[in-house]
Amino acid sequence: MNNANPTPRSGGHLVADALITHGVDTAFGVPGESYLGVLDGLYSHRNDFRFVICRQEGGAAFMAESYAKLTGKPGVCLVTRGPGATNAAIGVHTAHQDSSPMILLVGQVGNDFVEREAFQELDYRRMFGPMAKWVAQIDDAARVPEYMAHAFQVATSGRPGPVILALPEDMLSAMANVAEAKPYRAVQSHPGAADMVRVAELLASAERPFVIAGGFGWTRDAARQLREFAEANHLPVGCAFRFQDCMDNGHPNYAGDVGIGINPKLFARVKNADVVLCIGARLGEMTTSGYTLFDVPLPKQKLIHVHGDPTELGRVYQAEVMIASGVAEFCAMLPSMKRTSSDLTSVKADLSAWQSEPPLYAKRTEPAKLNLWQVVQTLKRLAPSDAIITNGAGNFATWAHRFWPYAGIETADKSQLAPTSGAMGYGVPAAVMASIVAPERTVINFAGDGDFLMTSQELATAVQYGGAPICIVFNNGMYGTIRMHQEREHPSRVYGTQLMNPEFAKYGESFGGKGFTVTTNAEFDVAFAAALTHTRTAKKPVVIELKVDPQDLTPGATLDAISAAAKQSGK
Repeated sequence: MNNANPTPRSGGHLVADALITHGVDTAFGVPGESYLGVLDGLYSHRNDFRFVICRQEGGAAFMAESYAKLTGKPGVCLVTRGPGATNAAIGVHTAHQDSSPMILLVGQVGNDFVEREAFQELDYRRMFGPMAKWVAQIDDAARVPEYMAHAFQVATSGRPGPVILALPEDMLSAMANVAEAKPYRAVQSHPGAADMVRVAELLASAERPFVIAGGFGWTRDAARQLREFAEANHLPVGCAFRFQDCMDNGHPNYAGDVGIGINPKLFARVKNADVVLCIGARLGEMTTSGYTLFDVPLPKQKLIHVHGDPTELGRVYQAEVMIASGVAEFCAMLPSMKRTSSDLTSVKADLSAWQSEPPLYAKRTEPAKLNLWQVVQTLKRLAPSDAIITNGAGNFATWAHRFWPYAGIETADKSQLAPTSGAMGYGVPAAVMASIVAPERTVINFAGDGDFLMTSQELATAVQYGGAPICIVFNNGMYGTIRMHQEREHPSRVYGTQLMNPEFAKYGESFGGKGFTVTTNAEFDVAFAAALTHTRTAKKPVVIELKVDPQDLTPGATLDAISAAAKQSGK
């Protein structure tokens, strides 16, 4: 593009050209007549741009959001107006709660029809306002470069998040003679020298320090700097909910995941810490075990909270030190300190005990035919250590969270793709995206039966673009997490949680992939080994259905035990 002497372009072509200007080479979406002008513009870039056509806008939005997690670049999603936008809303909400940079481009009715409740018309400012960093509509084609540049700038700077741009049809067809903008440059705050002095003072005087790492923005350098800092100062490091790959889980300083279902000994350790340094995590409900890990609003621990968004600091917890800074910017300035005390040995011992075979199987009268703990041991033995693990929401995810040792970003880049928003249906699109974008890596999806069927049609997208994820479906015939809460609150009054499922192996085969049904660990060992070979050679997805005993609802308690405990409490 010659900015000195630009040629007239349509609004649709201006949008497409802007994507290229800002370095976008992959986007996800479902085509729609409301943004045909953009598709026509992208045709001109078809040799340099990959538009991954998805089967439902929710799956497309999940792919864009997980793409941002995996690559660190903003995920881009294109959807049509009305139903397309409402379907995509689940991915926008996930990007909001997970602080992932995302651009959602939505078709819109022409300005000549606006405010008439025209076909598929919605006011996106009202719809997306509470869960986006910025929502706007481009009414003038000449302002496309300006709006697009601002969208990328907002989505990637400070606390990253989603931005929505509505594209009216008449704007996309209008002509404008306008120069292109420069590529965006994300902006992050840096900690001040006084901030770092105070951090050093607090940690130097601490007897029971603890570090929590999480959030968006971790790079290999940042992860390395945190590790070196923890090693030099004998600091235990825990990872926030669904950010377990911030540090190598096999490292001596790694203390475990600080999230839902936390190791009780780890909970007590953080609760009784005198200084807690939290880098990047929001300290939301899941990471704080329902806001019980720290007292609200004044924690008993001296809390040092580092976050990219100043408005997040002090939202719930009035920390001793609040630092508005990006993760990488803070880690680059970690001071060199020496501490003399250390109890990392006990931390590691507590974690090892928590990760050993859970007591559930020892307490059962009859051992389960399919031991789910052993399933994860097989994965650890056969899968590459840098495998990308994805999941949606449900009790099944506990097996991945507690027992899979995530490789750290420092050596393996991003390896955990999971929604802190608790969105069901996330895992399959994330796995499909990862297997397309990073075909050299093994991608394993943990999915519940209800979770899997919400977005499993995206396996067709995987086949179309050469993706080959391995989907492990935990089939217990119910929405397990809700059943667990149901038994706790209303024992034996089961209603609305049962599921009737298809034959998942045949379902997977119907997409051109491979399918297995397993009922024992010996069968799983054979199936998973075959799945690894198949995905590497045939480049097609694999579905492995686990026939899970409904009693195995959580690693530590059977379904009957949960119900019995509730009855004993008088419920």
